[in-house]
Amino acid sequence: MIRNTTAIVSLLMVLSASSVCCADDWPQFRGPNRDGISAETGLLKKWPQGGPRLLWSANGLGIGFSSVAVANGLVYTTGMHDNEGFLFAYDLDGKFKWKVSYGPEWRRSYPGARTTPTVDDDLVYVFSGTGVMACFDARTSEKLWEVATLERFEGKNIRWGMSGSPLIDGRKVFCTPGGKKGTIVALDKMTGDTIWASDSVGESAAYCSPILIERGGKRLLVTMIQKSVVCLAADNGRLVWRIPYETSYGTGIVTPVYKNGRLYVTSVVEDEFTNGGTMFEISTDGTRFAEKWNGKTLDCCHGGVVLVDGYLYGSNFNGIPRDDWVCLDWDTGRVMWETRWNGNKGSIIYADNILYCYDENTGDVALVKPSSKAFEIVSSFRITLGSGKHWAHPAISGGRLYIRHGDVLMAYDIRNE
Repeated sequence: MIRNTTAIVSLLMVLSASSVCCADDWPQFRGPNRDGISAETGLLKKWPQGGPRLLWSANGLGIGFSSVAVANGLVYTTGMHDNEGFLFAYDLDGKFKWKVSYGPEWRRSYPGARTTPTVDDDLVYVFSGTGVMACFDARTSEKLWEVATLERFEGKNIRWGMSGSPLIDGRKVFCTPGGKKGTIVALDKMTGDTIWASDSVGESAAYCSPILIERGGKRLLVTMIQKSVVCLAADNGRLVWRIPYETSYGTGIVTPVYKNGRLYVTSVVEDEFTNGGTMFEISTDGTRFAEKWNGKTLDCCHGGVVLVDGYLYGSNFNGIPRDDWVCLDWDTGRVMWETRWNGNKGSIIYADNILYCYDENTGDVALVKPSSKAFEIVSSFRITLGSGKHWAHPAISGGRLYIRHGDVLMAYDIRNE
């Protein structure tokens, strides 16, 4: 573990102050609430021919599929060079500020950086594909501490590398090493010390980034692991409930969606034994669950889903080459529409009453009206910079659309002047 006592003490002094992140920051994977939704308004409802104006692009990120975090006037992402992972920071004009190594990155199947950085006040956290949690000063890049979680908690890496982005709750930062000494753990965000480690349930980690929910006056941590959906008490790591949930290859990638006592989880369907999308009703005290409906049409792979005005939107897997875009009724699971767009799946976010859909193969980005009637594209353009799969999720902050593709990061002006 690396510690800088002077730096940590000075950072502790800001804990009592309110966060300096702006309302339109995108400080972690899938946005402020980890649901793929931005509260920003005043954005373009239609793009000019050729797409919105490219404000800047930055090359040299290396290999990776991580998206961006935007906070306190800086843009953060990760990439791999020569098997080593780096955290990058740029200002809002695209000027390079710094990069710092966080150690070896994932170099086997689909090599490269995976997780999106998480910014909390003056700290930024990275969880590497090799299972190392690292904390940096968000301004200076100084490494404050690191923890090799697979070693500390006796976990084993998974088929495509650890992929869950860090989640902050008060003084705790959560991750899922899937180890014998802790399936899910909470580290002290200032020191890296273990606050709690949940009992092992005999399953490895999956690829899911967890969420925090509140139910019955309790703060609960919910995520997917190898063969289960699990809910833990956020304050002490006690297992509240566990739902058997089979996914192909133990993928369990998509961040769950929660609203008003209902929890939706989904993953790839390849045979009759895998679950697909399932809605659970959580009891008012948060201690029990009941399946409300199940459907295999929206079996999202890794592009995420969004909940907008009572409807779920996303793309499916459903056995290559289906890859359709889908709308489901949140209450019933009824398929409202299933539409082919380019014949590819992709990622999705939402802002200012419009969906942003990003094709993982062609690089097309589309504005789509959120409607239960049809998949209606308003505008689209194609990302031509960068190379490889378009797997990094888009992000919106300060009237800008951020797209990372391989070695390149782009910022587009989407403000409605």
